Amino acid sequence: MASPNSDHSRPLKTVPGGYGWPFFGAIKDRHDYFYSQGQDEFFRTRINKYNSTVFRTNMPPGPFIASNPKVIAVLDAVSFAVLLDNSKVEKRGVLDGTFMPSTAYTGGHRVCAYLDPSEPNHAKLKSFFLSLLASKKDNFIPLFRASLSELFTNLEDQVHDKSKKNTADFNAQNDEMSFNFIFQLFFDRKPSESGLGSKGPAHFDKWLFFQLAPLITLGLSKFLNCLEDLLLHVFPLPWFLVKSDYKKLYDEFYSSAGSVLDEAERFGIERKEACHNLVFLAGFNAYGGMKAWFPGLIKWVGSAGESLHHQLADEIRTVVKEEGGIGFGALERMSLTKSVVYEALRIEPPVPFQYGKAKEDMVVYSHDAGFKIKKGEMIFGYQPFATKDPKVFENPEEFVGHRFVGEGEKLLKYVYWSNGRETEDPTVDNKQCPARDLVVLLSRVFLVELFLRYDTFTIEAGRLLLGSSVKIKSLTKASTTA
Repeated sequence: MASPNSDHSRPLKTVPGGYGWPFFGAIKDRHDYFYSQGQDEFFRTRINKYNSTVFRTNMPPGPFIASNPKVIAVLDAVSFAVLLDNSKVEKRGVLDGTFMPSTAYTGGHRVCAYLDPSEPNHAKLKSFFLSLLASKKDNFIPLFRASLSELFTNLEDQVHDKSKKNTADFNAQNDEMSFNFIFQLFFDRKPSESGLGSKGPAHFDKWLFFQLAPLITLGLSKFLNCLEDLLLHVFPLPWFLVKSDYKKLYDEFYSSAGSVLDEAERFGIERKEACHNLVFLAGFNAYGGMKAWFPGLIKWVGSAGESLHHQLADEIRTVVKEEGGIGFGALERMSLTKSVVYEALRIEPPVPFQYGKAKEDMVVYSHDAGFKIKKGEMIFGYQPFATKDPKVFENPEEFVGHRFVGEGEKLLKYVYWSNGRETEDPTVDNKQCPARDLVVLLSRVFLVELFLRYDTFTIEAGRLLLGSSVKIKSLTKASTTA
């Protein structure tokens, strides 16, 4: 398939759509997005209206949080790829879209996630992150397995607890497990041994909510929509309400990260700036990512049913027995397990939105046509539509566990969850997630530990502010061992 900016055989068209009346057009689109249509229907309606996967629209939050809500949406697998080309788009301050939360949330610093690769500080900070993760590689598997052991014990206790209606709250247990794992990975001790105690997840949750509030809806009744819109989408929430939470996190990270901050100084990064970036990496990227991602993974695997569960259990137990344990080599042999992880990342990517400003006048191609985009215009991609493109993926709305096995691996170039193609690697020169390989690794280990313990399990799934909610209804103990 041709690259999005190279195939001149397709006709050039004007980008369809529009922004409506100044100010009021953005308000209407915001209301459609959050209330009258909902997220997916908002995009689907416009695709059908314009008969195009590339069109103009406003994206929330709009006035008064975002000074310019106008975007050009690219919603298919081909046009979406322009957002991964850093020679074409600028990523300065666009992590959250058409607005950027106050730098008060990050100690007055514009942290790495908000930097464009062309900015000198980006290379220093991302090099530091890649080096830090590389130094911890021997701890990934054993530490995560220990964390999962505690997680599954807690889930089993809840499933067998009549006072909890024999139902385990996966999200709550996952949050605690994720924070404990991240803290131990970076600082070689448990949060319970620090000044944070058990309150780390709550501090991070509050800090995350205040930054991302303009992008969420609480799902209240329609009579309260106007009130919610006023509280969350019109003006930023006041920083001072979360200031003490962030200070507790920052102070604990600063006191715990002595050797890590020493290493940062060797990369030419001042200690305080490095610590604010570390809090963001651990809290926003790592904890926030695991908070959204693992419930999604369990939801899709759980919903797939016993047939897939038995296939996964057979593969995992066979390989572990033959390899004599769980290591990088064993995980690489588990082709179905790898495919299931990629399929979950395809069908419900943990970060659904990407943004970038056009660095130059360009033509962006969809499957059917080319569209002229001017320098400075904001390009927006809704990843779940791009990675469920029916012209690339057969039965795109269906979770197909074996989709990426064998010849299916060729489709990995259309899996974009990490802000890059799954066939490419994170570098200091791109915006791909520095922990891309770690996320995939931990996801495989999660499934391995799950199906070493259980033959099958059942769930009840729903929606949260950001991501899926999952209740574990049953866990059937493994009938065979590795």
